[in-house]
Order: sequence, then C-alpha cells, then structure tokens
Amino acid sequence: MQKRFYRTLFGQVVIALILGVVVGVVWPEFAVKLKPFGDGFIKLIKMIIAPLVFCVVVHGICSTGDLKKVGRVGVKALVYFEIVTTFALALGILLAYTLQPGVGMNVDPNSLDASSMAGYTDRVAQATSTVDFIMKIIPATFVDAFAKGDILQVLLIAILFGTAVAALGEKGRPVTAAIDSLSHVFFKLIGFIVKLAPLGVLGAIAFTVGKYGVGSLKQLGMLVALFYVTCTVFVIMVLGFILRLAGFNIFKFLKYMREELLVVLGTASSDSVLPQVMRKLELMGVKDSTVGLVIPTGYSFNLDGFSIYLTLAAVFIAQATNTPLSTVDLLTILAISLVTSKGAHGVPGSAIVILAATLSAVPAIPAIGLVLVLSVDWFMGMARALTNMIGNCVATVVIGVWEKDIDRERAHKVLDGEIIVDLHAPIQPEAVAEAGTAATAIEVPARA
Repeated sequence: MQKRFYRTLFGQVVIALILGVVVGVVWPEFAVKLKPFGDGFIKLIKMIIAPLVFCVVVHGICSTGDLKKVGRVGVKALVYFEIVTTFALALGILLAYTLQPGVGMNVDPNSLDASSMAGYTDRVAQATSTVDFIMKIIPATFVDAFAKGDILQVLLIAILFGTAVAALGEKGRPVTAAIDSLSHVFFKLIGFIVKLAPLGVLGAIAFTVGKYGVGSLKQLGMLVALFYVTCTVFVIMVLGFILRLAGFNIFKFLKYMREELLVVLGTASSDSVLPQVMRKLELMGVKDSTVGLVIPTGYSFNLDGFSIYLTLAAVFIAQATNTPLSTVDLLTILAISLVTSKGAHGVPGSAIVILAATLSAVPAIPAIGLVLVLSVDWFMGMARALTNMIGNCVATVVIGVWEKDIDRERAHKVLDGEIIVDLHAPIQPEAVAEAGTAATAIEVPARA
C-alpha cells in the first residue's frame, strides 16, 4: 500500500521547502534564527560519512577479491572525471562569453569594498598549490583522517587497508565480516538521521530567504539565472547523453533520486545525502566496490557544478569590470580551473576561495571583482551542489556499466518503478542477499 504524500520523506521535504520560503518572507528575523536546524542536520550527516566510506570501500575491495580490478576502476574513474569536468568548464566559458551576463554593469574595481573579502583572502594560499593538495591526501595519523572527516584521506586509508585485508586471503575474512556488519549499523544510524531532513531543509531555506530576501537576486539575477540554466543544460544534455550511451534515461534517474535532490536543494550541500546516495546506487544494482570507490573520489575530483561556476563567474567578473579577455586568457582560465577545481571539497568557503585562487593566476581580471558574486554565492551554491551530486551519481552508473558491475535488469526495474526501494524499511534478509544492502527492495507489478 502506497504511503500518503505527506508521510513520505519526499513529501515532507517538499512541505518543508514551502514552509521555509513562507517563514522567510513573512517573519525574516525569526527565519534567520532557524539556521542551526540546517547546520545541525548537515553536521549529523558529516559525523557518519568518514567511517561509512571506510567500511563501504574496504568491504567492496575485499569482496571483489581482484585488486587489479580495483585499480582499473580507480583509473577509469579519474579519466572519466577529467573528461567530463573539462566539458563543464568549457560550457561555463562558452555560455558566459556568448550571453554576456556582466556586460553593461560598468563596475569600477576601485569602487568595490574589499573588507567583505577579508575572511577569504588568507585561505587562498592553501587552494593554489597542487603539491600541497596532493600532500594533504596523506593523513598525519590513521585516526587524524577520521577526526577531520577528510574524505580523500579516509579513502586512501580504506584502499590501503582493504588491499591489505584482501591480500591476507582466508585470514582476512573475519575482518571483512566485521566491517560489513559495522557498515549495516552505520546505515541504520543514517536512517534515523535522515528522518530529520525536513527539519534541516526548513531551517536552511528559511534562513536563506529571511537573510537575503527574494529581492537580493535582482542586481545579479542574470548571473544566477544563467548559472541555473547552464547547470540544467549540462545535466540534461551532457550527463543525459552520457547516461543514454550507458543505456539509461536521465529523467527516470533524477526521479529515482528526487528525495536526495530536494535535500541538497534545501541545504546547498551534497554532503547531506552522500550515505543515502551510495545506498540507493547499490540498491539500484551497482556493485558496492564501484560505488565505494567512485562516489568518495568524485567528491574531490568530479565537481561538475563547481567547475561551471568557476569559469562562468570568472568571465562574468571580467565583463562586469569591462576587462577585455583574449583567447589566451580564456584558455588560461580553463587550464587553471582544471587544477584548482580538484581541491574544492573540504576547503572552508571553498567557492570563493577557489575562485580567488583561479583569478590570482589570471592577472587581467581584477580579483576584487569577487565581491560582486559574494552576495549571491549561497543561491548559486544550491545549483552547484545539485549538479555535483548528479554528476557523481551518473559517473558511478557509467563506470559500473564499463566494468560490468551493474545488474542492468534490476536497474531498469528500479528506474521504471517495478522495484520500489525503501531505505527506511526494516531489514529483509532476502533483500540483503539480492542487493547486498541493509534496505528493502519490494517488487511490484508494472504499471499498465
């Protein structure tokens, strides 16, 4: 029997979004005070991400038993990330250069107030060095990676640990079984936390509307609108085409992920749904070893929405300040962004910090122009997070197809609604055996 709309997580998040907007418009001062609800929800999710990623990756590697395949999946993922990210960066430049959202603003860089950038400029150095970024992947200690919640560091530890356990053969089986059981505990814990998603979305949306107001988009509305359009075009045209080549429909896929998409839209953070996304992809039929490697790696190396933002904002600032850009300048922006976009996740205030680092390598564009996009960064952050999440989900499915690590028949049944996935239902042994998960998948008759 189907749940009533308001009793589903999707329905509750939709209602929370609407209530958040209403509260933000009618009681803006009170709405701003609701920010801790959104921040608290994201912190609860982040609290679980590091140990969960460790368990999923280690179990995936051990259950695969083929270490060469693990390396092959990793290499294919990085190649895929680089190609698709380049498309995203190029699309941002192309649309910004063609539609010219900043032309006509005639902003004098000397008239801009640099004080609002004070909190970001001292962090640019940590985003500019490629060597520092690579060295930061290696944690100071085993425990330090989990304490800081650095996904790349945890991923490195998990790969090394999983490889060592797999190399032990029969002696490593008890460790594999223990980690598998532990992952089920973490996913059950996630199920408890996710029930708070509507409250988190309500707080985040109410704060945004209450503090910035709907009218805050008027001055820079063209930039924000163009960014959303660009992200939409990228998801439907680029990612949709890639997913179609893999044999799946982008719209059915987005419908399957609708609950997670709404939570990301409300919180402007893709971290808030990472565990649920990993579980849903596994329930869809993608092997856990592929999900465990591709999703965490993609959070640092496959930020499609962030890539679009970098190039679009850079060209916008140049146009708004009447700074002419040559073909060499555009290619420089593209080349620099390919490097700086890889270190975005985990850097505090990453959007502005990484954009500042990018502009510092293109002297022609006045870096003070960052002030222009600072006021609407939160609104753009929603689309950034959505596009990042969708891009990583599509990447996981595609690489699963390349490696034949996906049950195509099951995937199509899930996307067509013939198998209903419920992340919050009690554990069913037969579902675990079929999908390798701790959630329930119920097969229902196909609609006529």
